[in-house]
Amino acid sequence: MGTTRPSADILRRLRQARGWSWAYQARLLRDLAQTLQFARIGSNSVASIQRTIARWENGTSTPDDRYQVLLAHAFARTPTGDVSLGPGSDFAVLLNAFEEAGTARQTLDELTAAVAAVGTDMGLAAFLSEPLRADIARALADGSTMELDILDRLGDASAAVNRQIGTVPFVRLHLAQAAIVEVCRRLLGRHAHTPIRARMVEVAGVTLSLAARLAFENHDDAAALALYDEATSLPFEAGQEHRRALIRTSQTMVVYYATGDLERANAIANAAVQEARRGASVVVRARCHALQAEMAARSGKERHARTALHLAWHDLDLDTTSDPAVDSFTPGHLQGFVGVCGIFIGEAEKAEQQLASSAAALTGFRDAVQRGIVLADRALAVLRTGAPGAAEATAGLLHECVDLTAATRARVPAQRLRQTRLALRPWRTDTFVADLDDHIHTALVGL
Repeated sequence: MGTTRPSADILRRLRQARGWSWAYQARLLRDLAQTLQFARIGSNSVASIQRTIARWENGTSTPDDRYQVLLAHAFARTPTGDVSLGPGSDFAVLLNAFEEAGTARQTLDELTAAVAAVGTDMGLAAFLSEPLRADIARALADGSTMELDILDRLGDASAAVNRQIGTVPFVRLHLAQAAIVEVCRRLLGRHAHTPIRARMVEVAGVTLSLAARLAFENHDDAAALALYDEATSLPFEAGQEHRRALIRTSQTMVVYYATGDLERANAIANAAVQEARRGASVVVRARCHALQAEMAARSGKERHARTALHLAWHDLDLDTTSDPAVDSFTPGHLQGFVGVCGIFIGEAEKAEQQLASSAAALTGFRDAVQRGIVLADRALAVLRTGAPGAAEATAGLLHECVDLTAATRARVPAQRLRQTRLALRPWRTDTFVADLDDHIHTALVGL
């Protein structure tokens, strides 16, 4: 009996040609998920994954980004263990199935590049340069060869992954970061007592925090929360507490958006402030105060929010020339926090002005995710002013947010966009809302 989707037939034929049962393929995908550190899939039962495969082949669903990566790795290998990605290969047929299901050609090219990067080495360290891998192997075998340069290059590798956020799919970045996380864990385990332990902890903290962020963006919230817990439990030295505080700022937002537990998010933000006060970075302290203000405003604690914002501005007014985290927070970012607080404490007009200033400042290549958040918040602030034409202006502002969200695939801008669109429900029959919905449908279906 035929299926309702051509892609379903292709996936079924590929599996059957390999002689794989549903159960065998489910075990294979689960093993790959564990190897590639896709925690949520890796912890699923074989029966659960088997049901997922059945839905693909029945045409009732299609593989998401994570399963596409797993299937790509599975079918990139021939039955003899070689890698084959060219025309006529099972891998090429698999890409055709994804394309039939509506996957964009750019995404397919990125998927091919990710699998090709691993090549004949399915080890996670394939994402690290050959010289660095060799140096790490020596350091793991002989602690006397461990040098700061190795840690610096490992930190640079994580920073390179971070710089690609907004331009490369999160699922691909997750694979690259998983390699660096694995190396950091091994180094920490083998070098518990070493003169460069402090730097090792610093690199591990940044690496784990970014891995947590990527897990969140890939909708693996349990893994994200566990990685944040691991990162914040690292033994930072006295004076380096601002590094843990910086991790907690990201943890706060992920906890809030992943669980909706505002009380827990508030507690993490407050802990971040306390740690930042003991650390060496006033810039991080400003960021922690700003986040504390947002959590307070969302909780209806207006006075606490205003006090925290005042402290954040005071921190940024200090001399930050030699601050160890000078680039982690700017006045443009702080204006965004002032604006979102204004929305919740009933100062929509002032909030809109602050958010407009923030959006004007956040124009850099790396600011795309934050700019998307600010634009959605500004649109909501405009609507809250109740001014004539506010609803149409709100819809107009959301169009750029839609494009940024589609480009970055980030979850928080998508959630803020959804919130503001829901606020436009009273105007759902107006043309400007219909145009916005068409844009959202075209750009964001499936995100």
